[in-house]
Amino acid sequence: MTRVAERLSAARRHHFVGRAAECALFRSTLIATEMPFLVLYVHGPGGVGKTALLREFATLAQEASAAVCYLDARNLEPAPEPFLHALRLALNLTADETPTNAWATRPGRHVFLLDTCELLAPLDGWLREVFLPELPENVLVVLASRNPPAPEWRADPGWQALMHILLLRNLSPDEGRSYLLQRGVPAGQCEGVLRFTHGHPLALSLVAEMFAQRGKVAFQPENAPDIIKALVEQFVQKVPGPAHRAALEACAQVRTLVEPLLTAMLNLPDPHELFAWLRGLSFIEAGPLGLFPHDLARESLVADLRWRHPDWYRELHRRARVFYVGRLGASGREEQQRLLFDLVFLHRHNPAVRPFFEWTESGSILPDALRPTDRPALLAMAARHEGPASAELAATWLAQQPAGCLVFRNAQQRPIGFMQMVALEQATEEQRQHDPATRAAWDYLVQHAPLRGGERATLFRFWMAEETYQAVSPVQSLIFIQAVHHYLTTPGLTYTFFPCADADFWAPVLNYADLIRAPGADFEVGGRHYGVYSHDWRAMPPAAWLTLLGEREVGIGRQPSVGEPAAGPMIVLSRPDFAAAVREALRDFVRPDLLRNNPLLRSRLVLEAVGQGGTGESADSVAVLQMLLRQAAETLQASPRAVKLYRALYHTYFQPASTQERAAELLDLPFSTYRRHLMAGIVQVTEALWAREVSG
Repeated sequence: MTRVAERLSAARRHHFVGRAAECALFRSTLIATEMPFLVLYVHGPGGVGKTALLREFATLAQEASAAVCYLDARNLEPAPEPFLHALRLALNLTADETPTNAWATRPGRHVFLLDTCELLAPLDGWLREVFLPELPENVLVVLASRNPPAPEWRADPGWQALMHILLLRNLSPDEGRSYLLQRGVPAGQCEGVLRFTHGHPLALSLVAEMFAQRGKVAFQPENAPDIIKALVEQFVQKVPGPAHRAALEACAQVRTLVEPLLTAMLNLPDPHELFAWLRGLSFIEAGPLGLFPHDLARESLVADLRWRHPDWYRELHRRARVFYVGRLGASGREEQQRLLFDLVFLHRHNPAVRPFFEWTESGSILPDALRPTDRPALLAMAARHEGPASAELAATWLAQQPAGCLVFRNAQQRPIGFMQMVALEQATEEQRQHDPATRAAWDYLVQHAPLRGGERATLFRFWMAEETYQAVSPVQSLIFIQAVHHYLTTPGLTYTFFPCADADFWAPVLNYADLIRAPGADFEVGGRHYGVYSHDWRAMPPAAWLTLLGEREVGIGRQPSVGEPAAGPMIVLSRPDFAAAVREALRDFVRPDLLRNNPLLRSRLVLEAVGQGGTGESADSVAVLQMLLRQAAETLQASPRAVKLYRALYHTYFQPASTQERAAELLDLPFSTYRRHLMAGIVQVTEALWAREVSG
């Protein structure tokens, strides 16, 4: 008669997908005449599938006629004697027998699977220095942990030779899709599920369970509270009490959390113990600006709170908003910029806002006043993107109202964008009439909202990034942030005009911000049309405007919107996803506006490089990705046989010819040969970057 355990094992294996490389490594090691290593250390974040992989290893071991012993550290006390006692029970040994002698005297290969090893941190030294060295060579030990091996493992030359470290990554899109289809998830829902989960195995299994129990439904995170609850529990495990839960919920809502903000959000006089508890959680990271959760934990907590307690969700946002606005007036410009980023971050889940901001603060880009040496660079930007007629007008306003210019500089202090604000009430009639933009804005004011004594009106006459003009970019996001700063801190501000070269593109986010299209203020310069948005600050003053945006932020009065997960600290890409991202990054190399969407920006490779900027402030992730791609390609020049691959890459991506046919002509190669060199170069670059991604 079949046992329940056997049916469970069969069902689990039926739903096991992917991990072909990991299984092949385990199988080949187990059947080798001399095993190349004796400890396989598997690590990866919670829910990534470590336990499922260990179960599959157990099945493979049994198929290879190896004896299997499995222990889960959740059931163990982290001390030598209780550990050995549990192992004796698992091996059916008597009290006077030792596991080491039992394995040594029993024939054949043995596999010892030890799961959830992060709970055995107090035993780490004993396992490394006492228990494992005593084991016979016919035992293959597999350790699974959320954490990578402690530095002592890596520093020991002996363990370097006898241990293989395996980072378990999310499932690839094909593997995730295969799993979902196998579990009966409708094909039309798979892409949305994969976008939400990033191929995270636990999340995929929970989504599949929802479809199995509820039938055909449209997957949305907020519509699946049981799934979100399970995801939250996976990360949170056990919260000590309601105050800790509230602290965790507060941390998930804001960009970064510091103690004064936690005080304001929870209305507590001293939240130090709660803050320390948050800091100790495995999925909470500590950065230079405060604490922030793992991206999947953040999204799960936010979705859970919005479903479970929408009033408390709104109240947390309100308290955070009041805290940020209250500090604006007493802060320096750099701190004000951070506070405004924090304020805008509260809106990240609204679909009208999410696509139009770079949600990672560009700490290496700061606004600065105009310097005399900046003018040639700024005018070159204006001429490049808007033409010579526009550049002449920019030169005029830079000369007439230099205080209205904000220059955005990179870490080397070079201008990479600017915003020129024109105070319409300060300009003379002759100056206003000289520029079609100021003429149209002033005429609109005279007709619709004439200024009174002491009132001010601002036209954001020029705004652009050096490379991406008015496309979504880090510079554009900072320009919008500084526009909000102007709204909130300019005394007597009555009216603002915000012109756009592509007015329709920016409509969702500007309408959300209560900037209304004002066609009567549109203008043309050099044959180019600019659409203008406006706001009457007398009709909707800053305080009321913030309240309005706060209501829109939390979806009061309508069904809450659902966005995709925010850019988090890291995505563990599968190898196929990584290779596809490299190909896309090469294709978009000269288009930073497209590169900003590349998943490599959240890879370990790029995040670690950004963290090594050397100034203490984050480098531009897009620039770092471009640097890494170029460096990987340039290594090909060291080999006479590979330099031809570099040349194909250079003329296709780094200094691209107009077409690939033209690139082949420049290289004096038949098109088929050029394509072969290009494909081989892409493979070499991908291999080099992948090696850095998975090293260590």
